Amino acid sequence: MELTTQRWELTGGFGIENLRWVEASLPPPAADEVVIELEAMSLNYRDLLMVEGRYNPRQPLPLVPGSDGAGRIVAAGRDVTTPRIGDRVVPLFAQHWLQGDPSAEVYASTLGGPLDGTFARHVRLKASGVVVVPERYEVLSLATLPCAGVTAWNALFGLGDLQRGQDLLVLGTGGVALFALQFAVRRGARVLITSSDDAKLERAMSLGATAGLNYREVSEWGRSVRQLTGGRGVDQVVELGGAQTLAQSLAAVRPGGTVSLIGNLGGNEARLSVIPILMRQIRVQGVMVGSRRTLEAMVEDLSDPGLGPVTPVLDRTFPLTELPQALRYLQSGRHFGKICLEA
Repeated sequence: MELTTQRWELTGGFGIENLRWVEASLPPPAADEVVIELEAMSLNYRDLLMVEGRYNPRQPLPLVPGSDGAGRIVAAGRDVTTPRIGDRVVPLFAQHWLQGDPSAEVYASTLGGPLDGTFARHVRLKASGVVVVPERYEVLSLATLPCAGVTAWNALFGLGDLQRGQDLLVLGTGGVALFALQFAVRRGARVLITSSDDAKLERAMSLGATAGLNYREVSEWGRSVRQLTGGRGVDQVVELGGAQTLAQSLAAVRPGGTVSLIGNLGGNEARLSVIPILMRQIRVQGVMVGSRRTLEAMVEDLSDPGLGPVTPVLDRTFPLTELPQALRYLQSGRHFGKICLEA
């Protein structure tokens, strides 16, 4: 039996003004599929770029945007043994990325573009494209894990190897940045963080950061980071600014250190000398969220009683029906942590 649901569709062109709240029919799941009744979603900067047409100007429309969410299984195909109806789950950002390195097939299977995403009351996905998550987390927190949580965890511990006592530099105070801060502090690393807002830096210090730098006041913050680490430089950088901040991140990292390139908030192109990378043997690592195995490993890590819990930092929650307002709030940059939607 078909299910009647409601969802946001981007139709008629790019732009927040072209989002439409529509009623739609959802066919029953195929033999290897499940239907999730979504309870919460979280926003990522990618969602805004996709809606505005800046992420993929050739994205076919209409599109249901949204990459993150959490909910319960309400229907399952005849061949599905796990997850079961009633289980609380989160979807994989890249539905076909189960383990190993990404591929062209992986890039073609991401939610919220090119595939329809999570800004909907229900979604129908392959059973292999969802992961059961612990009930002890509130659903809004769970909705922040598949993209921001996995990206931060993968940068530090999947692709990276951050150790107790090492130094980490995190750029900004968005969702990925604050997850990286919390994950690193939980493992006994020292964290330096940047922002243009002193109040946000103070809040980051309350979460365990050892030092904060206002990049509007200290333009050569890479040098300042080296000074704060006794001239050595940090072991890793979680680089969320993109091309405009990469030179300073390279100045901040130690010889032989790693820069995990994740975001492009500051743009995609800039003049850059590769000499620091070559002469100081710096590893620049792109991080594209993570696979199913990465998500499962992060969930296992969060369940480790010896390390203690991580509570995702939530800034503000909007009703799902107010997605345009939530995107404009994200656009403003006033948030600290994750912006969520509640179905």
